[in-house]
Amino acid sequence: MKKKILTIVGARPNFMKIAPLEKAFIKYDNIHHLSVHTGQHYNPEMSDVFFKQLGLSEPEKSLGVGSGTHAEMTGRIMIEFEKVCLEMQPDAVVVVGDVNSTIAAALVARKLFIPVAHVEAGLRSFDETMPEEINRRLTDCLSNLLFVSEPAGMRNLKNEGIDMTRAHLVGDIMLETLNMFLPDITRRKRWEDFGLERSSYALVTVHRPVNVDEPGALEELIGILESINFPTLFAIHPRTSKRLDQFGLGGRINALPNLKLIPPQPYIEFLSLLQGCRMVLSDSGSVQSEASFFNTPCLVCRENTEHPVYVEEGTSTLVGRNKDVIGQVVRRIEVGEYRSSSKVIRELGKDVSGKIAKTIVDYFH
Repeated sequence: MKKKILTIVGARPNFMKIAPLEKAFIKYDNIHHLSVHTGQHYNPEMSDVFFKQLGLSEPEKSLGVGSGTHAEMTGRIMIEFEKVCLEMQPDAVVVVGDVNSTIAAALVARKLFIPVAHVEAGLRSFDETMPEEINRRLTDCLSNLLFVSEPAGMRNLKNEGIDMTRAHLVGDIMLETLNMFLPDITRRKRWEDFGLERSSYALVTVHRPVNVDEPGALEELIGILESINFPTLFAIHPRTSKRLDQFGLGGRINALPNLKLIPPQPYIEFLSLLQGCRMVLSDSGSVQSEASFFNTPCLVCRENTEHPVYVEEGTSTLVGRNKDVIGQVVRRIEVGEYRSSSKVIRELGKDVSGKIAKTIVDYFH
């Protein structure tokens, strides 16, 4: 009898992480894999386009929870996902990453005595002002299987007293997805659509509350963008765009001569821009891994990271919103003195989904 596995997706980063996993489960005759979309990200450019580009199967269920406060989203997801579990009776639930959909689904499943597997377990920024940090810690406590993306994650789990027989160091599934689509990404040359040459421009993607939810922080960010003296593409998140309008800063950012605001990019297009840019300024976790894979200098607009391997072995540098530090790093990039990624980064993306799928299958036996 086939084991029914439900994978939960809700936000843009989740979709990329399940693409190789879906293919890995197909190889097992005794596994019936389905996905449930909570609808935490619901705009077409933040959701639908990723399913199409990544070749993902249509979700078995779409919960359509939409936006709201953290409590509202988490509560709505729990209410709706409980109905799904009672109806579908899954044998296991797979959650990925650290969004509200992740903790909500894990909590529902475990209260219904359904085993939970957490992909991207063990990551810690040690910054509890980030809601993702709370989600990560609680999901790891609840999960029966913990799939860890980098060595620091194993150390974190051990330090927290987690039963390490549950933990498996498998690598970074985001890098496996990138490898899957690398030929398409390389062919795309998205920068040409903006009249730019390769390695001539900066790419920006900033959306975290600490950087955009206060007028002072957003003004600091604009000041940083004013100091970059080569063409810059800002793939602007709906949250950031809303805050610019709310704080009356839209005119100032639109007046920057070297800056072009562009909408959130589909997966292939964004990674094409990341592959071709001179540097990226971002507060995203996944961009740190992807930039390091491409050997693209990545200035992380944060004081901490849950992905220390990309600071230690890759191209990421924590710069916060410190304009002086950013200026120093940019100058090193301009004269070709910025560091390169190590071989460790390439190894992190090898057969991650295969290891996860086999471990889950073995768990049932």
